[in-house]
Amino acid sequence: MSAVRVRIVGAGELGAREIAAWRALRAASGTPGNPFMEPEFTREVARVRPRSRVAVWWDGDEPVGFFPYEKGPLGRGRAIGLGVSDSQGAVLRPGLRPGARALLRHCGLVDWEFDNLEDGQPVFEGAAVEAFASPVIDVGAGYAAYEALLRVRSPTFLRTTLAKERRLGRQTEGKLRFVFDERDPAALRTLMAWKSAQYRRTGRRDRFAEEWISALVRALHGLGAPGCSGVLSVLYAGERPVAAHFGLRSATVLSCWFPAYDPEFARFSPGLVLHLRMAEAAAAAGIGLLDLGRGDAEYKNALKTGELTVYEGAVVRPGARAALHWLRREPPRRAHAFVRARPALAARGRTTLNALARLRNPR
Repeated sequence: MSAVRVRIVGAGELGAREIAAWRALRAASGTPGNPFMEPEFTREVARVRPRSRVAVWWDGDEPVGFFPYEKGPLGRGRAIGLGVSDSQGAVLRPGLRPGARALLRHCGLVDWEFDNLEDGQPVFEGAAVEAFASPVIDVGAGYAAYEALLRVRSPTFLRTTLAKERRLGRQTEGKLRFVFDERDPAALRTLMAWKSAQYRRTGRRDRFAEEWISALVRALHGLGAPGCSGVLSVLYAGERPVAAHFGLRSATVLSCWFPAYDPEFARFSPGLVLHLRMAEAAAAAGIGLLDLGRGDAEYKNALKTGELTVYEGAVVRPGARAALHWLRREPPRRAHAFVRARPALAARGRTTLNALARLRNPR
């Protein structure tokens, strides 16, 4: 460790050699190739979040580690793209294990907050306060094998969804068609409008009302890097889009991100149909895993074949600011955890949010 030095740079300052080393470290890590952990995602976030930084470890003239983060006022740190990134952490050579608090000192941070820390991040052991399941669909053996599994594990779900797909094809003008990687910006705008309306309808924060998130998604839609490409998938009835999803893919993982559909077609469950076609197209493209993302949802439980684990928490350096961090984060986090652990209470909370949303946004 004595020969290793750390340099803090802006994400836009990373050179081709550093980016190649980052990619090689990820490829050799043995962890799922989640595109949120690739250098291209960090660089695109940095374009819309100017406080983004990367700590780079050098062993002689070789880059051997990377830690992307955002630095806010008073040294408050957060994972790169916190709030929308679905996989977070450091990318380090095996055996390189700086202390978490020493890492914060190098970065000039008093704390570092995360909500989707990937499994297998030893630097941050002990910093997590809660673990969450991130459902996944394994299509490594091909889509036919996945559908056969669904026929055994979720026969009613599969039978019903396929029947709705056939009815949708019969009852809408034109033939149903699916585009796995739609390049039309108009289709992306349609998806974002649907998703914004869904957020408002259900009383959630409208992420696309935040310009940095909208700009990030538009930029990622045009990105075609090997480890991190934007993929817009659309289910059409004739020329009319009825469901869409925007996510990121690497060579082996499709990270699901923003799904939505036209409420006019809700009775056909077009979002479920879309996810089945995405799984089929992903398998055909050589993608082995669809990561549905943290959080409970009925459709995820129906589609999943397994789960990964992600973590929420923070690394905090001792001092008065540590107490401020605790007061800012822990009471609301514990309240959310209390509600999540009680499904009936969580259901009542969702009903209340929906009712409030209808009052704020009457038709």
